[in-house]
Amino acid sequence: MKRLFDLLLALLAGCILAPAFLIVACMVKLTSRGPAIYWSDRVGKENQIFKMPKFRTMRIDTPAVATHLLDNPDQYLTPIGSFLRKSSLDELPQLWSILNGDMSFVGPRPALFNQHDLIALRTEKQVHTIVPGLTGWAQINGRDELPIPQKVDLDAYYFAHQSLALDIKILFLTFFKVIKRDGVTH
Repeated sequence: MKRLFDLLLALLAGCILAPAFLIVACMVKLTSRGPAIYWSDRVGKENQIFKMPKFRTMRIDTPAVATHLLDNPDQYLTPIGSFLRKSSLDELPQLWSILNGDMSFVGPRPALFNQHDLIALRTEKQVHTIVPGLTGWAQINGRDELPIPQKVDLDAYYFAHQSLALDIKILFLTFFKVIKRDGVTH
């Protein structure tokens, strides 16, 4: 049921948001060197690596680490990078990962391949056995502001309480978090 929900919603969102995709891609290309889409190595279900697309918000010479690990992340942002991140428009290409089955609309956010502490804690709590999501319980309860152990505890809560009703609640709350730009630090 969840996979069918993801497919139908991703197709609908893709059709509705097609003009936004085109506008954002043009904005990225016009304001910085490099491709409009950045393909990031992420950890998916069962800790398998997959390529996750995002609109590029960082310069092409940015180290491939979590933003919070950079000494001064703002120095790497493209001219529109901060806006794209705060508005979550950089996440739009992840509809491809949802259609492809690498991601779901709701689940734990996919870790970067080199976030070993996050991956280990998720594996310990069996969170690695579910498909990662565009948004999740941790995102609506703190997003970028959460320390990793707290984030994993929230992911484990989601793992234990998964349901279509909870997914719909998370999607609804995510919409309001994005509008208010809650929990975005970069």
